Amino acid sequence: MKNIHQVEWLELLANDTQAIIIDARTPRECAEGIIENAIMINFLDTIAFKTTVEKLDKNKNYYVYCRSGNRSAQACQLLENLGVEHTYNLSGGMMAWTGKTVVPV
Repeated sequence: MKNIHQVEWLELLANDTQAIIIDARTPRECAEGIIENAIMINFLDTIAFKTTVEKLDKNKNYYVYCRSGNRSAQACQLLENLGVEHTYNLSGGMMAWTGKTVVPV
């Protein structure tokens, strides 16, 4: 796992054709807005999170965030334990994010 700040996050995503963005927050937190193109997988729902990420393509690059960066760091570790080689944790999470967000439908 690599901890990265927003500027590096955006730079890497701009050129990454293998990128998958995961929002590891709860549905209630996500209702306030998510990073564009993120998929919501609630890390606190441990069984559902693990079941969902086990099905993900291990060859993709995963950019993971949460509210502060703690849960997403744990989520990155779990992804790596499942065989994913490239995970990126958004340092500071949504609390530090100043970029565009969208309201999920």
